[in-house]
Amino acid sequence: MGESKLFLLSAGGTGGHLFPAEALAHELIARGHRVHLVTDSRAERFAGTFPASEIHVVRSATIGSKNPIKVVRSLWTLFQGVREAGRLLRKIRPDAVIGFGGYPTIPPLLAASNAGLPSMVHEQNAVMGRANKALASRVMAIAGGFLPEGKGAHANKIIITGNPVRPEVIAAAEIPYVPSEEGETFRLVVFGGSQGAQFFSEAIPSAIGFLPQELRARLDLVQQARPEDEAHLKAWLEELGVKAEVSPFFNDMAARIAAAHLVISRSGASTVSEIAVIGRSAILVPYPFALDHDQAANAAALMAMGGASVIKQSELTPQVLSGMIADRMNDPTGLAATAAAAKATGKPDAARLLADLAEAIAGGITPDQFRSTHA
Repeated sequence: MGESKLFLLSAGGTGGHLFPAEALAHELIARGHRVHLVTDSRAERFAGTFPASEIHVVRSATIGSKNPIKVVRSLWTLFQGVREAGRLLRKIRPDAVIGFGGYPTIPPLLAASNAGLPSMVHEQNAVMGRANKALASRVMAIAGGFLPEGKGAHANKIIITGNPVRPEVIAAAEIPYVPSEEGETFRLVVFGGSQGAQFFSEAIPSAIGFLPQELRARLDLVQQARPEDEAHLKAWLEELGVKAEVSPFFNDMAARIAAAHLVISRSGASTVSEIAVIGRSAILVPYPFALDHDQAANAAALMAMGGASVIKQSELTPQVLSGMIADRMNDPTGLAATAAAAKATGKPDAARLLADLAEAIAGGITPDQFRSTHA
């Protein structure tokens, strides 16, 4: 183990940004380093369990409005945030500053760039978010979950590390995929955040209604539903004669995915990463109103490797979805091949790779030099 360093991690206030930061923090601490987190006041509520020796709050703002007065206010807040971040950097003297997306990352990363400190960002999605895009020219390296390699203005900075996944996902990845042969139970898992859950609460039972009785009888369904949809969905599935477990939340979702023969879900970065690491066939339905269409790009990245099917919500009629489910239930060999292709794209060691890159950046190693040692 090398010399202990101090890493300042910066993340926006959503789980999608904070989780990979948390995974990296655990890995760096296990290697004997120290970790501080910088965020804004909105994200403080997520940071209670974050494994940092100190959590700092720096003001930030979104520049999404077309109202010129609001834009000026946001720019002023960001300017103040950069000054606050600069004072923080002078006080704690980190060896590297690492951002994970969201507007709260902009002041600390700009301040790090102004101070000549090593810095990088991690982008979870296949399309770079607006904050990371704004910082891309200023940082030394860009760690990617699904970013296309060798493309774009900053291609030379991109290192594909994958997205860190939860320990229970790593454990679930050890469970081998066993195909469901004709006549055997077929386990279907359906989930997808509040918006996905709402859509799937109508789409799934409607599609099952079109399945032949012999296929319907084989189904063992696990489905996430919003609390307000739960009773109606349970009654509908019971009427269809389908064995089903419906709940707003499953605290063992990784194990449920591992037990599945087929997953139907949205395609957020962490969802796609977990499906790939565990190695299960999926039908992905990107959330159509996602900012930057990142869900569609994430899904396309897995589909390109043969690990999933992707269909637009607007094209997913009950008849079409029913046909897709039936085709997979009748093709255990094809389903096993898709599961294997998904697993081949998974990066279970993403947290380790990300920590390797963080240490390299802190030591002044360029992305090209890092590639040559991690080829």
